[in-house]
Amino acid sequence: MTVLAGNVFDQLDPGETRPSVVVVIVTFNSASALPALLDSLVGGLEGVDYFEVIVVDNNSRDGSAEIAEAHPVRPTVIRTGRNAGYAAAINIASSKAATASHLLILNPDLRLYPGAVKPLIERGTTSKVGVVVPLNYKEDGSVDPTLRREPSIITAWADAILGGRLAARLGVGEIIGERRHYDQRRPVQWATGSALLVTTEARKAVGAWDESFFLYSEEVEYQRRIREAGFEIVFEPRSKVMHASGGSGAGPRLFALLTANRIRYYRRHHGALQTSIFKLGVIIEHAVRLWRGASHRAALVSALTPGRSAAAFVESTRG
Repeated sequence: MTVLAGNVFDQLDPGETRPSVVVVIVTFNSASALPALLDSLVGGLEGVDYFEVIVVDNNSRDGSAEIAEAHPVRPTVIRTGRNAGYAAAINIASSKAATASHLLILNPDLRLYPGAVKPLIERGTTSKVGVVVPLNYKEDGSVDPTLRREPSIITAWADAILGGRLAARLGVGEIIGERRHYDQRRPVQWATGSALLVTTEARKAVGAWDESFFLYSEEVEYQRRIREAGFEIVFEPRSKVMHASGGSGAGPRLFALLTANRIRYYRRHHGALQTSIFKLGVIIEHAVRLWRGASHRAALVSALTPGRSAAAFVESTRG
C-alpha cells in the first residue's frame, strides 16, 4: 500500500497516480475519539493503493488538531479558526482534494473494520452510483440502523404516534429498522452522515454541500441532490464500521438544532400546507414526550420556531 500524506498534491509529479480516495474527518473537540479512528485507517484502507487523509478542525479547544498532526498516518490538518459547521468543513476539504478522487467522509467517533474501504470504492465505480454507505455497528456488536426514508408526513406522524423505535420496526418511520434491510446490498433514499463515500462523478455533478444547515440535515439535503442528479445511494454491507458513540444529538441544544433543521429541510421541498402538517407531527412527537426530559423540551421550542432556533444556534457558535 502506498500512503500519500501531508500536502500530497504538491508532492506529485505530473502524470503520477492521484489518490483514489481522500478520507475527510471533521473534528470539533474530538480528542477522546480521534486517535482510535486514525489508528484504524491503515487496516480499513487495506487494498487501496493510494489515499490521502484530511482533517478539518473546527476550532477545537482540546488538542484535536495537534493529535491529528502527530499521528503516524500524517494527515493534512486544516484549521478553520472557527466553528464553521459540518457542511462548511466538508467543502473546505473537498476544495483541497483532487477532483478525480472519491471522498470518504467519516465521523471522528468511527472505527473502520479491516478492509472496510475497498468494497465502497468497488461499488462506487459502478455507473450512476453517487454515494456508498457501509454497515454500521454499535459498540455492543448490534447493527446501528443508519438507513433512512425520505422525510414525509407519514414518517413524521408515525414517529410521533408510535415512537421512533416502534415506527422503525413496523417500517413506517423515517428510520429503517427492519433487520432484513441490512442483510444485502440495496439502493436507499439516504443514510446518516457518519460514513459516506461520495463518488468522483457525483462530486462533479452535485457540487458543494449546503452550509446553511450548519449541522444536521445537510446529509439529507446533499443525498437528495445526488438522487435528483440521477445517481443512486447504495448500501454496501461488505463494508463494516463501528460507531463508537452510536451517534450524536443527545444534548438539548443539539437535539433542538436537529429538530429545527428537519422542519427547515422539509419546508424547502414542500408547500405551506404540507409543511404545516409535517411540523405539527414533529411538535406532537416532542410535546407528548416532555416527561422524558430537557432534550424533548428544547426540541419542542425549536419545532415551534425552527428558523429562529437554527439561527440562534449558529450565532451562539461565534462567541
